[in-house]
Amino acid sequence: MSHPNIPDITPDIDLDRKDVVNLLLASIALEELGLAHIINAEAENIQYALGTLDPCKPSGHITIDQLLKINRSVELALRNVIKKEMLLQFKLEDVIELSKMHYPPYSHEDCCCKL
Repeated sequence: MSHPNIPDITPDIDLDRKDVVNLLLASIALEELGLAHIINAEAENIQYALGTLDPCKPSGHITIDQLLKINRSVELALRNVIKKEMLLQFKLEDVIELSKMHYPPYSHEDCCCKL
């Protein structure tokens, strides 16, 4: 059995605290945008089933059972969106806390115990 070859990747990344906070905030914003698209798609699913998405093209006859299945599908999708929203809220709170932290520069002497 052969072993995988993992290349030695050592990228030079130089980010300060402000850059990190900005990148984290941008990632939260992009995730929120994605969730907004999911919510919109679920709304369009319901509108399509009801025939209100495009007034020129009615969806035809739809049964109560079919509506209930669509409703359940949308409910499950929105539950997952809500779960993700909660995680993003925690992430945002952590980023806000990180942005408030101040780590003063220190020297090696500050770290050592003095007897």
